[in-house]
Amino acid sequence: MPHTMDFDGHSPRPENIGIVAVEIYFPSSYVDQVKLEEYDEVSAGKYTKGLGQLQMGFCSDNEDINSLCLTVLANLMEKHGISYSEIGRLEVGTETIIDKSKSVKSALMQLFEESGNFDVEGIDTTNACYGGTSALFNAIQWMESSSWDGRYAVVICGDIAVYSEGNARCTGGAGAIAMLIGPNAPLVFEPGLRATYMRHAYDFYKPDLTSEYPVVDGKLSVKSYISALDNCYQNYCRKASTKLKTDVPFSLRDLDFMVFHSPYCKLVKKSLARLALNDFLQDKIKYYSETEQKCFAGLENLRETDLASSIFDKSVETTFMTASNNLFESKTHRSLLIASRVGNMYTPSLYSCLVSVLISHSFEELSNKRIGLFSYGSGLASSMFSMKVCNVDDDQSKQALEKLIYGISDVKHRLDRRQEISPEDFTKTLKLRASTHLKCDYTPSTPPEHTFPGTFYLTKVDDKFRRTYDRTKTYQNGFTNGH
Repeated sequence: MPHTMDFDGHSPRPENIGIVAVEIYFPSSYVDQVKLEEYDEVSAGKYTKGLGQLQMGFCSDNEDINSLCLTVLANLMEKHGISYSEIGRLEVGTETIIDKSKSVKSALMQLFEESGNFDVEGIDTTNACYGGTSALFNAIQWMESSSWDGRYAVVICGDIAVYSEGNARCTGGAGAIAMLIGPNAPLVFEPGLRATYMRHAYDFYKPDLTSEYPVVDGKLSVKSYISALDNCYQNYCRKASTKLKTDVPFSLRDLDFMVFHSPYCKLVKKSLARLALNDFLQDKIKYYSETEQKCFAGLENLRETDLASSIFDKSVETTFMTASNNLFESKTHRSLLIASRVGNMYTPSLYSCLVSVLISHSFEELSNKRIGLFSYGSGLASSMFSMKVCNVDDDQSKQALEKLIYGISDVKHRLDRRQEISPEDFTKTLKLRASTHLKCDYTPSTPPEHTFPGTFYLTKVDDKFRRTYDRTKTYQNGFTNGH
């Protein structure tokens, strides 16, 4: 337990609230993007070089949003030896809706039966890819409030991203993330350092409740994402300069790592360049290191660039992607490990990038570092916030960080263990999902043999649309998928 209750029924106020443990789940099947380019008869490199995607994970008809979230929650709890009685709040962020009334969180309460703990606050939060971040903020605010009873919160982000046949299908993906939130965490959210930007837009939406497929305005989606990024970054920097009382204006130099919601990896590289453009136009480059400043030498002719009208200016974009390449390599590139191989997971996307950072750096490289996070959901909702990694010079903090990272140290192994599926069979699978979406009195035709150990899968949807699940065997020590 993070804290025990005082004799008067009140818990001490929590400090250093953050992520105590994290778990990620992605499907055991994927399609190769090079082969998908050939199958779709598009130019070579359109999906790989053009979008930065290597592989795309996907689910068959025996996995749904409930099964993904059941899997990631059970694996988190078992890996870290957490009792369900220790959880006081459970929040789910998802846009994968299979019921207009019954929440995914309610299905997850099946896992709490044996513990007898039904005093668990929280339900689902929905707004495209932003729902998981809203759920996370809710959990943090609960822990900071007088309602906190001393127990942990768990935040789950999960989605299945699929598109109709066409140029957007290659940007799909699927997965789930579970985060254990508590005080005295190895990854601490920085209080007061949060900027939000929300507008009304029809850039991506799902008006047809009988279909898994969205309606997408691609150009508006990119414009909305970049506009939101500009606004969040500027507002975040203003707040950070005030809150941290910095001698010079807050800029990219103050963010050791920067992770983004990743619809596709190329957009993330453009996004890091966009932050550098913001710094350049506000004359913050002069506070960068000498080496970094040299990369922006000779760009004075762009000093009067209008930020809003430059979103689709390819010359400006290319120039700043080149100038910021070293920043991208040091702060962001390694965050795309999972995104490039699984694809867009919607709500878990941002947090998969955080996991990628954690498993791609040493403890010394992570120690006391600030990680910036940009979350975006179409429609639109967005936020930028940050966290600090604990200082590993402190033995207790180092042990907490080691435990967190050990729990996700099997991710690369799991990625390598997945089964490659041909584009032809991938297309057939999506047709199967489309034909059985929201169907009742249905038994999935895909057997569970190729799923990872410890995976929950759908066994039946009865004539009243009630869903039942089973689980593949886990390893004896409780660690699944490679441990």
